[in-house]
Amino acid sequence: MTVVHPISRAWTTTGGTGAQNYDEFADDAEITEIIAANPRSALAIEMPHRAPDAVGRAFLDCLSDAAARLAEEKADGSYTPAEQVVVLYRISAPGEPSAYGLWALVDTDQISTSAAEPGLVIRNEDVFIAKVRERVALAGALKTLLSPVLLLQTSKGAELHAALAAATDAAGAPAATDLDQSGRTHAIWVVPQGPLQDELTALAGGGELVVADGNHRSLAAQTGGLTTFLAVVTTPASVAIQPYNRLVSEVAAEDLVEALTAAGAQVEQLPRPAAIPSKGTIELYVRGSSYSVVLPPAAGAAAVENLDHALVERVLLRDALGLDAGDKRISYVGGDYPAEWLRGEVDAGRAELAVLIAPVTVQDFVAVNLEREKLPRKSTWFTPKARGGLVLAELA
Repeated sequence: MTVVHPISRAWTTTGGTGAQNYDEFADDAEITEIIAANPRSALAIEMPHRAPDAVGRAFLDCLSDAAARLAEEKADGSYTPAEQVVVLYRISAPGEPSAYGLWALVDTDQISTSAAEPGLVIRNEDVFIAKVRERVALAGALKTLLSPVLLLQTSKGAELHAALAAATDAAGAPAATDLDQSGRTHAIWVVPQGPLQDELTALAGGGELVVADGNHRSLAAQTGGLTTFLAVVTTPASVAIQPYNRLVSEVAAEDLVEALTAAGAQVEQLPRPAAIPSKGTIELYVRGSSYSVVLPPAAGAAAVENLDHALVERVLLRDALGLDAGDKRISYVGGDYPAEWLRGEVDAGRAELAVLIAPVTVQDFVAVNLEREKLPRKSTWFTPKARGGLVLAELA
C-alpha cells in the first residue's frame, strides 16, 4: 500500500495565482510588493498580514481576510476543482534540464524524525515553532492547503523521473503554466483516476521520502491533526542544493574577530570581498572588511553537529554573538540571493554582518537522513522550488 494518494478535492490554478512559498524571502517587504503587483498571488492568502492594506496587523487577526480572498478566487474562476486526482509537474528553463514532480497527498502518520520513530517520510531539520503555529492556524481557517512539502523519493527516484518525463511528454498542452521570478516555467497536468495515476502514486511512494523543503508545513500537518498533507514528490535528478546564508543585524560586529578567536576559531582577513566558500570554511562580511573563518569542531560529536551550518549556529551565533538561532536579529537567506546582495545589505546598513556558508553536499544530506538525524535549521536550499498556489488541497 503506497503512502502517496490522489487529492480528494483539488483546486488547480487557471493562471496568475502562482507564487514563491511564504518562507523564501529575506525581507517581508518583498512579499508586500508582490501582492501589490498581483493581488491574486497565493501570497495574499498565505501571508495575509503582509498584504498592502494589512501591514502592521497581526497574522492571526488577518486570517478572515485570507479566507475571504480564497473564497473569492475559487468563485471567480482563478481555480478550477477536480476530485481524486494527482497532478503532473514540470519545471523548465532554457539551458537547464527539466525538473519533474507529482502533486499528491501523503500520509501524515508516516513522518519520522528519529531512528526510534518508524515511517517512510523523513523530516531532517529543526524548525521554528512560531512558524508552525501560523501554518496550523492558516490551515484551520482556510480548510485548504496552498503550499506543498517537497519530498525527495530516494529508492525509486530514477524510475519515477522516467515515468514523469514520459507522462508529461505524452500529456499534450498543460492545464496551466506559471513563470517564476528566475525565469523558470512551471507547468501542470491533471491526472484522473486510472492506470497512469496508479503507476505514478506507486512509484512516488515506493521508498523513503525525504523532506527537502517544507519542514514547517509537514510539522504543521502533524500538529494540526491532519491525516494527510499536500506534497510534491520529486526525484534526485530534479534538484540541486544551493547555499543558505545568514544576515545578522543589531550586533557589535566590530568585536567579532576577537570573540571568534576567543571561541577557538581561526580568522584571516581577506584581500577580496567575501564570497561563498568551500566546505569547512565560512566567510564573513562586516562593512568594508571580509574574513575567512575556520570554526572549531566539537571533539567526539556526531558528523551532523560539525557541519558548517551547525558550527555557525553554535560557535558564531551562540558563543561569539550570544544569539539563539531563533533570534529575530538573524535573517536566513536562501541561494536565490547572491553574495553581492548580502554584502550590499551590510553596506546599506540594514545588517551588520553577512555570513556566507558552503552548501550542504548531497552526500552529507543523504548520510544525515540515513542516520535519521536532524540538520541545523535552514541549512538546505533546494532548487528549483515547488511553486505555491498552483495546486490546492481542500481539507475534508
